[in-house]
Amino acid sequence: MRQASGTLGITAPRQGLHLITDSVASWVAEQGVGEGLLTLLIRHTSASLLIQENAAPAARRDIERWLARIAPESPDYEHDDEGPDDMPAHLRSALTATSLSIPLLHGQMRLGTWQGIYLCEHRRHPGRREIALHVVGE
Repeated sequence: MRQASGTLGITAPRQGLHLITDSVASWVAEQGVGEGLLTLLIRHTSASLLIQENAAPAARRDIERWLARIAPESPDYEHDDEGPDDMPAHLRSALTATSLSIPLLHGQMRLGTWQGIYLCEHRRHPGRREIALHVVGE
């Protein structure tokens, strides 16, 4: 049994969903694990991870608009330590995922044909995000 851990650093260019599948796949390939399980954890409370449609850009835009509608900026929030987009970012993160588990087979992630891994940046002025990666297998 082998295992490896690492960190993927990403700075999103803007608020929204950003496809990171290729970066994750490159890291997985470097680890040399053929069959096993990959776990990803975003180490932030105002960003998240999603596995979602990666072929139709309209799906990404619809998700971004839905998140903005379901957790809008509002003066009604008590928590605004880092600005008016702070609490909505936490709510959007709570609605999505902070960790993902993906099976590996033949050294590749077993994602569906139209699935991609996204960093969901919920802040208007993104900073550097860290994603912890761990793979275990043979």
